[in-house]
Amino acid sequence: MSQHRIAVVGGRPAPIHGAKELGIDVVLAHAEGQYDPAESEAHCSQIVTGDITDTDVLLRMLAPLHEERPFDRILTTTELSAVPVGEVNAKLGLPGTPVEVSRTIQDKALTRQALDRHGLSPVRHRIVTDPADAAAFLQDAGGRCVLKPGKGAGSLHINVVRNAEEAERAFDAITAFGYGGVLAEEFLEGPVVSVEAFSSQGRHVVLGICEYQVNDHFVEWECSVSADVALPHLPALHQLTADVLDAVGLKDGPSHSEFVLTAAGPRLLETHNRLSGNGIPELVRRATGWDPARLFMTVPLGIEQLPSEAPEPLRGAAIRFLAAAPGMVTAVTADLDVPVRHLPPATFHPHTIPFLKDLADAEAAAVIGKHEGDTIAPMHSLLACDNGYTVATAPTREAAVQRCADLAAQIKFHTT
Repeated sequence: MSQHRIAVVGGRPAPIHGAKELGIDVVLAHAEGQYDPAESEAHCSQIVTGDITDTDVLLRMLAPLHEERPFDRILTTTELSAVPVGEVNAKLGLPGTPVEVSRTIQDKALTRQALDRHGLSPVRHRIVTDPADAAAFLQDAGGRCVLKPGKGAGSLHINVVRNAEEAERAFDAITAFGYGGVLAEEFLEGPVVSVEAFSSQGRHVVLGICEYQVNDHFVEWECSVSADVALPHLPALHQLTADVLDAVGLKDGPSHSEFVLTAAGPRLLETHNRLSGNGIPELVRRATGWDPARLFMTVPLGIEQLPSEAPEPLRGAAIRFLAAAPGMVTAVTADLDVPVRHLPPATFHPHTIPFLKDLADAEAAAVIGKHEGDTIAPMHSLLACDNGYTVATAPTREAAVQRCADLAAQIKFHTT
């Protein structure tokens, strides 16, 4: 019998690779159709399915299993499950991030208010109640601002607006989307980076810093570690990350915090108490040797300890999502000298980075997600990053980025 037993709620992909080898018995709780059975079954003893964003449903799923053989922890790295998991932990008497902390992090206005109380990362902001209110904020912000949902949603409905007409259209679209109201923020000028950190009993360690390339819809189509653009800001980023996490009350587990490197210094875009998406934990592992997804399981159980200080990157790593003209695919051509995985035809995969763990030992690799007859959508959100990707490790971040670009250039989607 395994020494440790946990329930992991959600995850795309589920961060449970290697659990059995670590002596961890995992029960995976997930939404039907939102996980890859072939990928998950090898690493857990049981999978239960249901609405993992509903506290009552989650409790009915997990309470009998906890009574049968108690869980040491119930963990999640799924944003919409953070509050329900906190409530289930409270009902079952298990440790975990308090509900009010997850609520503060999930609600971007509450996050801003927490920072304001601590005098951190000043950014003008407010919840706007109608198009006229949005237009008034725009004028106060100097003629350019950002309107976005009050709760994070994978780059959906983030709008830069420059006049009252754009503000009205954005307000109406976000309201129809219906995810936490409409938050107006000043536009922050500068490159965007994310800080991937892990916390244990209030000690925060930066494991890696990721540099992004984004399109006009704020979709991160290329991610690379460790961020060269962040080098002049490293001390400030390390300190601000710890201060932000203290301000919102996060003491344990992974965090993913996005910053804009402005002329006045780093300014927080938003923070999340979860592992980052886009394969970034794997890039951190490739660059530093420290795997945030593994620590997600081992640190709460006391199997492993966090490093005493932020690890230095040993190499560079990058991932690049494949782009193509929108339309129906008529042919796919590729001539590559690296491992290539193809998503089977007519297959829906629940996340945009299939096979990433399978390719962990490859210095460079490619995944092709579309076939003749499939449709390629405009890259207006992370949901459209499903054409495939290239991933690479190299002596430097810049070399890894170039390797990904070279491989991507050899994969052609021909569309109508």
